[in-house]
Amino acid sequence: MRVLGIDPGLEHTGYGVIDVQGNQYRFVACGRISTKPSYAVPLRLAVIAAGLAEVIVTHKPEAAAVEEVFVNTNARSSLKLGQARGVCLLVPSQHGVPVAEYAARLVKQSLVGSGRAEKEQVAHMVKVLLPTAKIASADAADALAVALTHAHHAAFARKVAGV
Repeated sequence: MRVLGIDPGLEHTGYGVIDVQGNQYRFVACGRISTKPSYAVPLRLAVIAAGLAEVIVTHKPEAAAVEEVFVNTNARSSLKLGQARGVCLLVPSQHGVPVAEYAARLVKQSLVGSGRAEKEQVAHMVKVLLPTAKIASADAADALAVALTHAHHAAFARKVAGV
C-alpha cells in the first residue's frame, strides 16, 4: 500500500509518501508546498491544491492521511489553517484517494509511545523507521510521521478484521 501523509499549513504544507508491505516501510518521497504570505488566501489555497494534486498524480497513493490541527489562540490564524486543512482533505478525495485523519497526539503516541513527545523525538523516530529518507524540513518529517501512523493503524485494523 502506498500512503500519502499530509501536514497542513497555509505557509508550508508538508507531504510524505511511503510504501507499506506488512510491517516494512519504504521511503518514496517527501517535501513541502510553500505559499507566499503576500498572496491572497484564495491564491495560497490554490497553490496548495495544485501542489498536492501534482504529488498525487506523480506518486499514485492508495490512501492519504491528514493531521488534525489544534485550535490556536488567534481565531484568524485558526480559520486560515482550517481552510488549508480543508484543501488537504479535498484534493486526495477528488483523486479517488480515501482520506483518514489523525490527531497530533495520536501521531506522537504511535511513533514515540507518548502523546506529549517533542517534535524532535518524532523526527528522530521517522529517521529510524525510514533511514533512506531525505528530509529537508520539519513539515516533511511531520507528514511522514502521519503516513507512518496511518500505516500502523491500517495494519492493526486489518488484523482485527482478520484480513
